[in-house]
Amino acid sequence: MSEAAPSAAGEQQDSAASLQKIQTLLSAKDDTSRFVGLALLKSVLDNTPELRSNEDGIASLWDSIPQKFLDRLIRTGSKQQAKGTNDMLDLAVSVLHTFTALLPERSKQDSKLVSRIPQLVACLLYCSDDTARLVLEALVSLVNQPEGAKVFDTVDDLSTLTEIAPVQSLVLDTLFYAWLGVMATTADKRALSSKIDQTVGALVVSFRGTDGVTLLKFLGNLLPRLDPELLPPNPTWLPSLAKFVRDLVVSRPTADGRAAFANLSAALLEVYPIQAPQLLFADNVDTKSPTRSESPFAFLLVNLLLIDIRSTIPTLLEQLNSPSYSVTAQRLTSAYNIVSNFMGYLLRALEALDSGESSNNQWIMKPDLLLKLRTSISETMSLTAEYLRDRWDASIAGAMGLHPEARTGAANESGVSHFTLAWDSKSVHSSQDPLILAAIRTLAIWLREDDGEQLRKEAAGLSDMFVDLYQTSSSPEKGLDFKRPVLVAFEGILEERKGKEAFLENGGWLTLVDDLCNILQASSTISDENEAARGVEIVRNLLRVAEAEQPGTREDWMDLVTKAAAWAVPDQKQPPMVEECQVAVLQLATALLVNAHPGLRRRYTHSTSAIIGIATQLRDKVKKDRGLVEALSDVLETLAALRQ
Repeated sequence: MSEAAPSAAGEQQDSAASLQKIQTLLSAKDDTSRFVGLALLKSVLDNTPELRSNEDGIASLWDSIPQKFLDRLIRTGSKQQAKGTNDMLDLAVSVLHTFTALLPERSKQDSKLVSRIPQLVACLLYCSDDTARLVLEALVSLVNQPEGAKVFDTVDDLSTLTEIAPVQSLVLDTLFYAWLGVMATTADKRALSSKIDQTVGALVVSFRGTDGVTLLKFLGNLLPRLDPELLPPNPTWLPSLAKFVRDLVVSRPTADGRAAFANLSAALLEVYPIQAPQLLFADNVDTKSPTRSESPFAFLLVNLLLIDIRSTIPTLLEQLNSPSYSVTAQRLTSAYNIVSNFMGYLLRALEALDSGESSNNQWIMKPDLLLKLRTSISETMSLTAEYLRDRWDASIAGAMGLHPEARTGAANESGVSHFTLAWDSKSVHSSQDPLILAAIRTLAIWLREDDGEQLRKEAAGLSDMFVDLYQTSSSPEKGLDFKRPVLVAFEGILEERKGKEAFLENGGWLTLVDDLCNILQASSTISDENEAARGVEIVRNLLRVAEAEQPGTREDWMDLVTKAAAWAVPDQKQPPMVEECQVAVLQLATALLVNAHPGLRRRYTHSTSAIIGIATQLRDKVKKDRGLVEALSDVLETLAALRQ
C-alpha cells in the first residue's frame, strides 16, 4: 500500500500536467497548436475515466475550447472532404460528440453548444458514415433540450438529413425530438407545419425503393403526438405512405414490419379520418403493381391484423409486467383501432350502396370474402371477450369468477388502489390501458352491428366490467373515457334476455340513470353537445330495458320520473342535440309511467302533470324541428291519456 499511494499521486500529477498542456495549446494564437491541443484532449478524455465523470472538470475543459476555432475546423474540414482529407472534420465532430455526452444537462442548453447545430446539420453532406453517426448522436442529445430544439427549428435546409435517413435511422430520432420539443414553444405554428410537411415529403421520396419500415415507425409515433394545428391539412405524401403500407402488407412482413404498418395505419386513421379510410380500405391499387394481390387490400390488411390479435391475445396476460408488453400492447391497440375503423367504413359503404350513392365497382370486396371476414372477426371478438374477462378478474379479484365479497383489504401500488387479491400491470392499470379501451371499442361496435347471438351472450358476462369502467371513467383530459364504448356495447348486449338480466344485476340501470340525470340538470345552464349525445345513447339503452320489463316498471326506476319532473326548462334557445337529449329524457319518463302498475302510477300524478308542463314548454321552444315537435306531441298525448 505504501508503494501504491505514490504511484496514484504521480498519475494525478501527470494528468494535471497533461490538462495544463492541453489548455495552453488551445489558448495559443495559431490553429496548428489548437488542433494539436484538441487531438490531445480527445485522447485524454477517451482514456481517463475519472476525468469523464468529473462534471466541473469537463465544463472547464469545454470552456477552454475557442468557439470560432471549432467553427473554422468544421468549415475547413467540410471543404477539404472533396480532396479526400477529413481529419479536421472528424476531430471537430468527435470532440463535440464527446462533450455532448459528458457535459451536465444544464450545460447542453448553453449557446456555445446548441449554436453548433446548424453547422452539424450542414456538415453531414461531407461526413463519412461513422462521422455522420457521431453527428446524429450529438444532434439527438442536443435537440432533446428546449434550447436545442429552438435552434434546430431555425435550420431551413434539412436535405442533408432527409437524404441519408434511409441508412441513418438517427435522422428520424433527431426530427422526432426536435419537432416535439419546439411544438410547445413556437409561436409560428403555420411555419412549423409547413416545414414538417416539406420534410416528410422529402423523406418519402428518399425512402422509395426500400420497405420503409423505419419511416412508417417514425411517422406512426410522431403524427398522433403533433398538435392538430401542426398537421398538414391535406398532404401530398399521404398516398405514398398508403402505398408503403400496402406493399408491406402483401410482402409477408417481419414482426417489426407488422408493428410499423399497424401503428402508422392507426395513426393515419386518427389524424386524417376523411382521407385515410379511402386510401387504406378502398380497392384502388394499380393493377400493374408487382405487389398486386388477387384479394382486395382491405381483406388482406384486416385479416392479417385479426390473425395477429388471435395469436397474441391468449398469452398476453402473462406478459403484463414484462419489458415487451408495452410494444406488444401498442401494436394490438393499433390493430383493434384499424379493425374498428374498417367496421365503420364498411357500414358507410353498405349505406351508400343501399341508397344508390355507390356503384358496384366501388364495392369493397366480394360477398364470399366478406363472409370469411365476418367469421374471422367473430372469432377474434370472442377471444377478445375472454381476454377482457381474464384481465378484469385479475385486476379486481385475482381469479376468474371470484365473488366480489372476496375483495378484502385494499392495497396501493404505483399510485393505483386495488384489492390485495388482485394482480395487474405495475405500470398501467387495466382501467387506464389504451389496449383495453381499443379492444372494448372494437368489440362494442361488432356487438351492435352483428347479429351474433352467441357472442352477445358471452359479452353479457362482461357487464360487471362495463358498469365498473363506466362509473370510474375520467374525462378525456384526465384519462381514458370508456363511457361511449360501453354504451355502444350495451346496445348489442341488451338485444338478448341474458344481457338485460346481467345489465340489471350489475347495477347498470342505476349507473346510467345517474349519469343521465346529471346531463339533464347540466343542460339547463351548459350547452354541451357531446354530453347531450351521450344522454341520447343512454336513453336508447334504458328504453330497451324499460319497455321489455315484465310485469311492469320497477318502483325504484320511478326516481327518474321524479327528477325529470323537477327539471327547469332553460329560457335560452339551445343546440339541436341538447334539445334532442331533453326530449329523449321525457320520452323515457313517459315509457316508465306507461309500463308502471296503475297503483304505482297514481302515486306519481303530480310528477306526471309537471312533465306535461315541461313538454309543453319544450314544444314551444323547438317548434321549428318537426321531429322533436312530433315526439313531444306524442309524449303529451300519452300522458294526457294516463290521467283520464
